[in-house]
Amino acid sequence: MNQRTYQICSNCIMDTTDSTLTFDERGWCDYCRNFHKNILPNWHPNEKGIAMITPLIEKIKREGKGRDHDCLIGISGGLDSSYVTYVAKELFGLRPLMFHCDAGWNSQISTTNIERIIDGLGLDLHTEVVNWEEMKDLQVAFFKSQVPFVDTPQDLALFSAIYNFDAKNGIKYVITGGNYSTECVRECIEWTYYSTDMRHVKDVHRRFGKRPLKTFPTCDIFKYRIYYRYVKGMRIIKLLDYVPYNKEEAVRLLSERFGWQPYPQKHYESRFTRFYESFWTPRKFGYDKRRAYLSSLVLTNQMTREEALERIAKPELDEKTMAEEFEYVAKKLDLTVEEFRELFAGKNKSYRDYKNNLFLITLGTLVSQWLGFEKRIFR
Repeated sequence: MNQRTYQICSNCIMDTTDSTLTFDERGWCDYCRNFHKNILPNWHPNEKGIAMITPLIEKIKREGKGRDHDCLIGISGGLDSSYVTYVAKELFGLRPLMFHCDAGWNSQISTTNIERIIDGLGLDLHTEVVNWEEMKDLQVAFFKSQVPFVDTPQDLALFSAIYNFDAKNGIKYVITGGNYSTECVRECIEWTYYSTDMRHVKDVHRRFGKRPLKTFPTCDIFKYRIYYRYVKGMRIIKLLDYVPYNKEEAVRLLSERFGWQPYPQKHYESRFTRFYESFWTPRKFGYDKRRAYLSSLVLTNQMTREEALERIAKPELDEKTMAEEFEYVAKKLDLTVEEFRELFAGKNKSYRDYKNNLFLITLGTLVSQWLGFEKRIFR
């Protein structure tokens, strides 16, 4: 097979480490073209957006009368979930029940940030703790599978726990921190395969797991997209897409008002995700997920392309810290450092090497895009 000639987008910093990426005559990548064609014309993080979302906010308030809470918000301690909590409570006057899923990898900063947001806004918090033995077993199984997205177990647990809780308790409206401002560029599925493809998860666990997942939170993508939405009536609201959301300004506001502490990089509130994104994927699979995060900031004019290139040229963690994190993760997963090194040196594989529902998921995504519900590229 011929090696593809390396190319980097002339407008953002996505490159051919995303093997599916194509470029036009200007050197612009798919993500840039999609942003300017489909996202930007329909995205209104301003007074127009506030006017668009206000009728729904008023509906949430009306339907929530007589209840302790009128909506549900998941909080990780990261910027997006912390800021959307502030926006929902302070800007729109909603009364959210806060939900946190503890998958065993919270950093001390994330725990402190959650406490400061909850206490500072006077909110109620429900925490669900994932069975650690089951989490550990599934995580080790994914390392043994040699697929890139070894963060699937944690991602699946966090996603499933909140939606299962919401459906069980009849809270119709779920407000998420998802947004275009900091994540309009979505990594390709070769980097980040669908964590809610339960056919894929079950096949990996069947081959490499050692214990049954009796209590582990799961929610198949079809259950979420069809049953929860159209039978249970669950409504997912990306509130940050309707208000001004600038990363640096949000950090400044949360820090000054609540003593909230920033992270070096998106998703670093999880110690496992920090290790996976800063060490495992760049060194084992040759791609850096920061490209997508930083490209999102370039496209939304929160960072220049030159600043993004300078940032991506340097690792977020130094060699000493990465070595310490390697040992920490190995020990927490009950693996010796040597066993973990053997897994790191194993032959790389793909989601294609395991059973999956990609065809049906892709079909559903195409329908969502056709209906206008989804404007990002999924491929």
